[in-house]
Amino acid sequence: MHPLLTDLLSLLELERIEDSIFRGQSRDIGSKRVFGGQVVGQALSAASYTVEDREPHSLHAYFLRPGDVDAPIVYEVDRARDGRSFSNRRVVAIQYARPIFNMAASFQKREQGLEHQAQMPQVPGPDELKDLRELTGERASTIPEKIRNFLTRERPFEMRPVEGVDLLSASPREAVRHLWLKTVDRLPDNPDVHRNLLAYVSDYQLLGTATLPHGIHWEHGNVQMASLDHAMWFHRPFRIDEWLLYSMVSTNAGGARGLASGQFFTAAGELVASTAQEGLIRIWKQSR
Repeated sequence: MHPLLTDLLSLLELERIEDSIFRGQSRDIGSKRVFGGQVVGQALSAASYTVEDREPHSLHAYFLRPGDVDAPIVYEVDRARDGRSFSNRRVVAIQYARPIFNMAASFQKREQGLEHQAQMPQVPGPDELKDLRELTGERASTIPEKIRNFLTRERPFEMRPVEGVDLLSASPREAVRHLWLKTVDRLPDNPDVHRNLLAYVSDYQLLGTATLPHGIHWEHGNVQMASLDHAMWFHRPFRIDEWLLYSMVSTNAGGARGLASGQFFTAAGELVASTAQEGLIRIWKQSR
């Protein structure tokens, strides 16, 4: 398996300290704080360790404080309820004796029921598109070094944006973004692994969709963005080592906050998961 993917899997496999207390480490992905998707993925992993014969179908989380990438994160799981069909878990992530994140997750025994879903957007397939690193590399000489290093660094995911990459233009456009993604190597068949990794990557580019109608980019250096909350729903089985289309749209921005939602589709058009996020978006008059 690719070393970066092996490292990411180990990052999401937490150390059990006590029956319902776990410890995780962090990785610096080029930002000043812990990547929000990492905390979501680790918290879901912690909750899943305390549930048997049930699968997560939803999670709702709040980011309370920035995480320190140089310190471990402790996850405390409250086994709130185990019913006949559903289990509920509350997870608190702690650093330096203070909560930085909390999450509620619900698990359900597999059942059959009504079936319908949204239609997959009509967009070019991944074979027709270039990887994010390749697109960024084509414009490397025009991008500041710090931003270039962040965007071109090797990742455990292949990412092929449908709309391409436009880091220099300030032209407003529709608050819609599509991204094909999958892991760079084959994964074990364990469904928890695939769900945890999808939770991890679901935080990528989602909030930024809310900036598109305003012609701004966090890369410009005068934008402060931070996730405030994150919700996710798992609908159908999937594999994240096979192409998934991440379809994102922002329906509102106001009060220095932006709201965006996303849907994950398989290449065959099955809707497998949905997500939503609100985040802080502040614009400074001058670059800092």
